[in-house]
Amino acid sequence: MKRYFLPCIALLCLGLSGFSQETSKVLRAGIVGLDTSHVPAFTKLFNDANAEGDLSGVRVVAGYPGGTDMPASRDRVAKFTEQVRGMGVEIVETIPQLLEKVDVVLLESVDGRIHLQEAREIFKAGKPVFIDKPLAGNLPEAIAVFDLAKKHGVACFSSSSIRFGDDLRSLVGNEAVGDILGAATWGPCSYQSGTPDLFFYAIHGIEALYTLMGVGCETVSRTKSPLNDQVTGVWKDGRVGTYRGIVKGKSEFGAMVFGSKGIASGGKTVSYQALCRQIGRFFKTGSVPVTEQETLEVLAFMEAADESQRQGGRPVSVDGVLSKARGEAAALVSQTARP
Repeated sequence: MKRYFLPCIALLCLGLSGFSQETSKVLRAGIVGLDTSHVPAFTKLFNDANAEGDLSGVRVVAGYPGGTDMPASRDRVAKFTEQVRGMGVEIVETIPQLLEKVDVVLLESVDGRIHLQEAREIFKAGKPVFIDKPLAGNLPEAIAVFDLAKKHGVACFSSSSIRFGDDLRSLVGNEAVGDILGAATWGPCSYQSGTPDLFFYAIHGIEALYTLMGVGCETVSRTKSPLNDQVTGVWKDGRVGTYRGIVKGKSEFGAMVFGSKGIASGGKTVSYQALCRQIGRFFKTGSVPVTEQETLEVLAFMEAADESQRQGGRPVSVDGVLSKARGEAAALVSQTARP
């Protein structure tokens, strides 16, 4: 069976006249949401005086702390704000203040529930945006984010850092493996109240699964226990991909592919540098490394898993989940921004 894997390099169908050629200008970057360890890590990479290639030419100059009542946000925002302040980043009180000082934006808020609200403000300024995982707090809000980006002619993409690890990418197009007929990924799994179970940390392993399998999942079924969270997807061409969320016990990231010629493993590397190189290239060229279609299917896969859990582990249609969410997203797009 031939494995039709499309390289994840595409342009959103947006007004990107400003990206007709790679810019040599130093781009001023602003960070919205200073409540994740990604913030100091990304700032260090971009602001390194010796940065080369796609990491060069982008400098983080301003940050808006933000934050919510989610413990992962509330308990860390002050610490990370002070860290980036110590790295020479100006701290501002509002998103509009930040937008006056920057050319490009990294939306880093760890609580995906406020991404749509924050994106509304950012898109109005017409500045390219990287939105850290998860793209939004649920699938309808994620669709609304992309629809609003198109409405305002703004380029954006979202991704987990694990997607670009060298040992995961090396499994794709590997001659010794041949066509990928199936894959399994695994990783640490924890949950946050108020968001779909898999959106918070399991998204890393599921993005790894999609990096290997590509789009086209038809149905999803899930088995959840106090020790593990197992999700199985059946693709339209008959391939099967599984994600194992490790809730308790020894946990690490990993992946295995089953090919027409061989079996191989990898996927243990989480590379902030590799992700930031992709972000830097995106800011300079407007070319997104992960398509809207794939990002939304990843989120639909996770929401279908939640629905399967509610139905006792029965298979749930990914297209059905997407169709329902698109109807809900239309109302969200038409709403005015919340205060």
